[in-house]
Amino acid sequence: MTDDTAGATGDYDAIAQFLQQYIDDHQDFLSWIGTTINGVGPGSMTISIPYDQKLTNVRPAPATDSDQRPDIHGGIAATLIDTAGGLALRTELEQPVDASIATINLNVNYLRPATGDLTATANVVRVGGTVGVSEVTVESTTPDGETREVATGQGSYRVFRQGSD
Repeated sequence: MTDDTAGATGDYDAIAQFLQQYIDDHQDFLSWIGTTINGVGPGSMTISIPYDQKLTNVRPAPATDSDQRPDIHGGIAATLIDTAGGLALRTELEQPVDASIATINLNVNYLRPATGDLTATANVVRVGGTVGVSEVTVESTTPDGETREVATGQGSYRVFRQGSD
């Protein structure tokens, strides 16, 4: 992907493709949990992770209702908030590929257990010269098909633009 196809006025499908390829090839943890880029837009990012037993809080048999599906570990929702929030910032940069982004602060509010696929939608609040902030909502689809918010969060990120400290 070249710089002229990216950024605030760029080709968001190309950005999504580039980010998915980057996750698949260079982000072993995100790849292992099944992270997928679903959509990219100006100041926004949607990513998902499919339900997988390996990501759940499995409890001892006596405490578990045999008809109830184990819920996904909260750290997976936090990972989605962190990842989606940081990636969304790139859509607001003139050279999204040439910048580095590091999390400064992450706030996660858990609302209810997640028992199905997770989808995080991030929206950029602001990107300044060196710091950006995103708000993120994570939803989960229940086994009966209902989609509900399971977590919300906000991330603050240090933005290292090419040629800066």
